[in-house]
Formats: sequence, structure tokens, C-alpha cells
Amino acid sequence: MLVISSRQNPFFKSLLKLSSSRRERKKTRQTLLDGTHLLLALADAGGVLERIILTPSARENTEVQILLQRFTAAQTVLDEALFAELSDLPSTTGVMGLYAIPSVAAARECGFCLLLDGVQDPGNVGTILRSAVAFGVDQVLLADECADIWSPKVLRAGMGAHFVLEMLEHADLLSFAGRFSGDVAVTTLESAVPPYAANLAGDLALVLGSEGAGVSQALQDMASLKLTIPMSGQIESLNVAAAAAILCYERQRQVSLI
Repeated sequence: MLVISSRQNPFFKSLLKLSSSRRERKKTRQTLLDGTHLLLALADAGGVLERIILTPSARENTEVQILLQRFTAAQTVLDEALFAELSDLPSTTGVMGLYAIPSVAAARECGFCLLLDGVQDPGNVGTILRSAVAFGVDQVLLADECADIWSPKVLRAGMGAHFVLEMLEHADLLSFAGRFSGDVAVTTLESAVPPYAANLAGDLALVLGSEGAGVSQALQDMASLKLTIPMSGQIESLNVAAAAAILCYERQRQVSLI
């Protein structure tokens, strides 16, 4: 069994770039799926890998062996030290996959869409993607300023949502909102109604703003519906991922009553 142990190995160097560079992921249309959980989620969704990367110890692990039977990709073995440079998991499982990023979906003009207007925290973006799958979102569109959805942290927080959800990065949200056939809803504190007092069951584009500035004024001006989440206590606003889950759940609740 050949084990790659040199940092000068060309394949390892290409993997190292993918693990840390958004530009490299965009250029190659590839990313790394780190850990058994993501690989299992991909297998369950019927996805494929371009290559499997693992350590000698993982290669002997029964759980990993069973998982890898679900893929036909060739395997490359890295020594433990090199693998550790690629992984940012607190406790590495010793296995990851080289994954081809799917072709970009066309923007929808109806249905239930989430528009992320500058959500920059990777954990928030990944959690929103996970909630989007849970509550029946048809498509998520992300502005340029958002975190890279194919970065390790977003993938980890998404928990497999990437493999079953339509996602469109670098979207022109203003142009999309102008073409959308249904309501465009924004979250704001001014002149807004609670989600349960609004009709969210039809075609809906829900805009969620950045952690600091919120929804841009231009998108607020285009909105046909302004929403706020009533709260008690001294907290003025919720984390954007928490707000997304509440609003998406309320939309699903209303749809279920039709």
C-alpha cells in the first residue's frame, strides 16, 4: 500500500488548496467532504465522489470500510500528519472525499425561496441550509457577500443539506426579487407584522439579512411583506439562523393547513 507522506506531493498540495481557498474551490469546482457523517449523507442522497482520501488507520477501521463500500471512487492514502493538515474536525475520522460541486441551478420564479443577503458567518449559513431542507424550501440564493457554501465549516453545519437542496451562489437578489411571481418578504423591526399574522402559504421569497446590517435598504424597498418575530425580555433580535428556522417553520405550518 502506497502512503503519501511528502508535503511536496502534487496531489496533496492540490487538496491543501481546496481545504483553505474559496478561490480554488470556485476555480476547480471541487471541494472536500470531511468525515464519515458527510460521506454517509452523500451516499444516502445517491451522490458520488471523485476520490476517497484516508489514513492508514482509517483504512483498517470497520465502520469506514462499510461506508466506503457505497462508493466506487479510487482511494488515496495519506499519512496521519498530512491528513491532519487537511481536516479541521476536532476529532478526525481519517477519511474524506474529493467531491465535484454540482452545476448551478437556474433561479426559480415561484415556490418557496430563501434569499441570503450578506450572511457571512459559516455556521449561520450552514444551519440555515439545514433548516431549509427541514421546512420545504425549494431554493436558496446567496449574494456575493455570503460565506462560501462549499467551505468546510458551512458543509459541517449543513449536515448533508447541500446534497438535497437547490443552491445558487453569487445571485443578483434585486433582479431575482423583481422577477419573482409571489410575495417578497423581509425581516425588519419597523412597520412589520408577526409571521402568524401574514399569509406565507403562497409563492414566497424570504430575505434574511446579514448579522450586522440586516436586509439591505434596496431589498426592503422591494418587499411586499415585512415580518418581525415578537419576543419578550430584553433581547432586541435573534440570530439570523434562529430567525430563519422560526419563519420557515411558520410557513410550513400554514401550508399544512391548506
